[in-house]
Amino acid sequence: MQSKIAAALKLRYSPVAILLTDEKPEGALQFKEGRWGCVVAMFTAAARGRTAVFDRKTFGCLGGGVGLGFGNQYKNFPGGIEYFLSTGNKDFCRSEVGKNLVRNMPALEEGERYLKTPEMARKFVDSLPITEVPATYVVFKPLPEVSPDETPAVVVFLANPDQLSALTVLANYEGGGRLNVIAPFGAGCHTLFLIPYAEGRSEEPRAVIGLTDISARKHVDKDLLSFAVPYKMFLQMENNVEGSFLERESWLQVLKRNQS
Repeated sequence: MQSKIAAALKLRYSPVAILLTDEKPEGALQFKEGRWGCVVAMFTAAARGRTAVFDRKTFGCLGGGVGLGFGNQYKNFPGGIEYFLSTGNKDFCRSEVGKNLVRNMPALEEGERYLKTPEMARKFVDSLPITEVPATYVVFKPLPEVSPDETPAVVVFLANPDQLSALTVLANYEGGGRLNVIAPFGAGCHTLFLIPYAEGRSEEPRAVIGLTDISARKHVDKDLLSFAVPYKMFLQMENNVEGSFLERESWLQVLKRNQS
């Protein structure tokens, strides 16, 4: 599946299609069961040309399980996810279980400090559109490798500031003044799939700017963010490339400096 948008923007990496399927793709990258891994690292591998697959036993971390739509894995988080995201849980870390875990996860004690209090962190978690995807596997695949009989749930672009600007304008090209792009707080995998997937089930889906998660930034080029689009919105944007600003001089001048 080729993308007019990708061609017009001269993206550094391939757009990534996120698919739901009951068939495991052959030769795909996959975390080992019970081993930690970051979903965002798998996403960047897909943008570079590999296919990655996840299931309910190989989602890398509990946050990744939530971000990929494998239910509320946060209920299994040691010491409470609301403490990990905020101020930490020193009492838990003094327990026998906590002492063993904190050696490899020091943030359990001090917290990541992404939210000010555990109460605020709990409100954030409760607000997430946590879901159970109706499939065995979630697959990250380079968009050009998607076959005609496959339908992605979400398409994700990696874009620099100029390209992100163009994607935002294109998403609003026939928006009629509606807010068509959001940049919510969340883990990297939330903004790659969980939130865009929820948007895709709404009557008026919005694109999601993401990978602002500080913990995930090390897996992404420093000048890139993600722009995740529910599939029906992606098709609309693709159909709007021809005749749009992407063929006009203002964009072509901006594009030129990205090629120098």
